Amino acid sequence: MPTRVLIVSHEAPAPHMAGPAIRYWHIAQALASECQVCLAVPDTPLLAGEGFPVVGYERQGGAPLPALLAQADVVLAMGFLLRRYPFLQETDRPLVIDLYDPFILENLEIHRHRPLDEQAGIHAFDLGVLNEQLRRGDFFLCAHESQRDFWLGMLAANGRVNPYTTAADRTLRRLIDQVPFGLPAEPPQHRRPVLKGVHPRIAPHDRLIYWGGGLWEWFDPLTAIRAVAEVAEVHPNVRLFFAGVRHPNPDVPPMRMAEAARALADQLGLSERVVFFNDWVPYAERENYLLEADVGISLHFEHLETRFSFRTRLLDYIWAGLPMVVSAGDALGQQIAAEGLGAVVAPGDVAGVRDALLRLLAQPDLRQQTAPRFAAMRAALSWERVVEPLRLFCRAPYRAADRVAAPRQEEPRPPLLQRAWRVLRQRGAAGLWSETRAYIRWRMTRPPR
Repeated sequence: MPTRVLIVSHEAPAPHMAGPAIRYWHIAQALASECQVCLAVPDTPLLAGEGFPVVGYERQGGAPLPALLAQADVVLAMGFLLRRYPFLQETDRPLVIDLYDPFILENLEIHRHRPLDEQAGIHAFDLGVLNEQLRRGDFFLCAHESQRDFWLGMLAANGRVNPYTTAADRTLRRLIDQVPFGLPAEPPQHRRPVLKGVHPRIAPHDRLIYWGGGLWEWFDPLTAIRAVAEVAEVHPNVRLFFAGVRHPNPDVPPMRMAEAARALADQLGLSERVVFFNDWVPYAERENYLLEADVGISLHFEHLETRFSFRTRLLDYIWAGLPMVVSAGDALGQQIAAEGLGAVVAPGDVAGVRDALLRLLAQPDLRQQTAPRFAAMRAALSWERVVEPLRLFCRAPYRAADRVAAPRQEEPRPPLLQRAWRVLRQRGAAGLWSETRAYIRWRMTRPPR
């Protein structure tokens, strides 16, 4: 009988979707060829599964997740879901925790404008959520080897690197392995014009620089805008298009960086003339935009989040064979430099970005020159390939060696009043009421120890 895999996502696949929804949609597709997969998403599903069912669950309380959990052989979850739905922590099913997104580092950047004591409270809450996952998981997913080293350190701090887990596997690949973002096996196709000759300010022969994805706090669109302003002095027909400034998930608050980018473009007189801001490109349409672009761009600041990130937007550039200008410091940037797929510049270097863009724009046949290198990297990053460690786990699921053999100890949890105060400060009264209801329901349904 095929392994029954329950994937619990905190974002729902939809015509407009971001990283987590895209990730779990494709993981479900890749596993469905040999597993019985169910993808659970918040609220009413907006897309039907392709070879797997998509089931909606209530944000408050999580029904029908407990019933789906009882029917599963393996459960995959990430982020704050284990805190929001404590029955996920209590399951006796093998539990896969997805750590591809180091949210504690992202949140340091998102909240850095707040007073330090408030930042510290939010970080303590986030760290408590993360540590619960690290203590509960049977198998962990990460995006690349540097990130795996980071998570191994945190697993060690939570007692998970121990004689039981190392006796089961001295490499600890049975505990944590790489499952990064992947790419569709089919190459993109230009199905209809979307920008060049369609947008009233973007002509058919304009040179288009494309920023895929959103403008989050750890990115640096300001350097891109300043550099393009200088490029426009040489190439008056250059255009910079930001694909998404409004996250499709309503739970994600507006980003200050998006506001700063708009303000800078206005200040330089570039808005709706050279620089364009779009709400969000529909997922099924992204190939049209990528294939009309001449150069892709993604810049970030130099900080801790960069070191352990996996810039998923760069994968779209690789998929489309789009030469790119990117900031140095992250894992994919190193690969792009090694494979000669574009230019890698120092964070914050306006002149370096300007010169790199001028160099790439001066090569009209650059896509043709780099096509074989892009094709090789695209094949290596197909979803079918990158999910292989998870596929192997699902073929023969297991509990982590220390979760089975080690004496069970009650993990330390912050006092209820302290937890309530953190939730109130971070999510407000509505969030506290939601957490309280979920906690009461969990206490009432929790099996005896």
